[in-house]
Amino acid sequence: MSPDSAFRYTSLFFAHARGDEAGRIGTIERHSLDSYRKGFAESRMANEAVLDPADGGEPEHKGRRRFLTATTVAVGAVGAGFAAVPFIKSWNPSARAQLAGAPVTVDISALQDGQRLIVEWRGQPIWIVRRSKAILEALPTLDAQLRDPNSENADQQPAYIREQSPQLRSLKPEISVLVGLCTHLGCSPEMVAEIRPAPFDPEWKGGYFCPCHKSKFDMAGRVYQGVPAPTNLVVPPHHFADDNTVVIGVDPGAA
Repeated sequence: MSPDSAFRYTSLFFAHARGDEAGRIGTIERHSLDSYRKGFAESRMANEAVLDPADGGEPEHKGRRRFLTATTVAVGAVGAGFAAVPFIKSWNPSARAQLAGAPVTVDISALQDGQRLIVEWRGQPIWIVRRSKAILEALPTLDAQLRDPNSENADQQPAYIREQSPQLRSLKPEISVLVGLCTHLGCSPEMVAEIRPAPFDPEWKGGYFCPCHKSKFDMAGRVYQGVPAPTNLVVPPHHFADDNTVVIGVDPGAA
């Protein structure tokens, strides 16, 4: 099909124009026809350069084909590079995420026997409890009722906590520091610190009770036998900056 025959459809459209409008449209028509003829010729030249009919349709100018292919690949690679930038940047932790893992310093000077402070570290509740003398005396008497009385599961506390006291699970006897999440399904147990009969245990010596599934822990966070929770409560890394200051999230000597 020739350019003139192809353009007849355009000429029919402009045939009904009148006056100045016809002149303007006629000018557009002539310019469009010239552009169409030029594009048609260039397209034909490009096709003839790429395929040689006498050679079974095989490329005649392989260099042109290679150039077009290389250009397409290069443009695609650049586009992929730009697309990857926000993806790679997403690997970098946000300022809020970095802050969430920062150490937490707590003043415990006002903490009285049987009281608990709750702070947040890495999105977890941290319990800081001052244990009374009566509680400290009762803890060793519970070993036979506990699943892991000597804190042998190394995943539940830092090594220095177990070395200090596997039964008390603390750096200072009177101060207990625990992650306040039940090791069964992550519920938050209730603290029942009084040594007195309880509905869930007539010989209760103080500790933590999870009402969701009836798991029990003593005041050192050690789990009782026969309850759903499989392990002791977690002791987070911490140290004492002084007698009245606990730093959560930093091991002793690492500050």
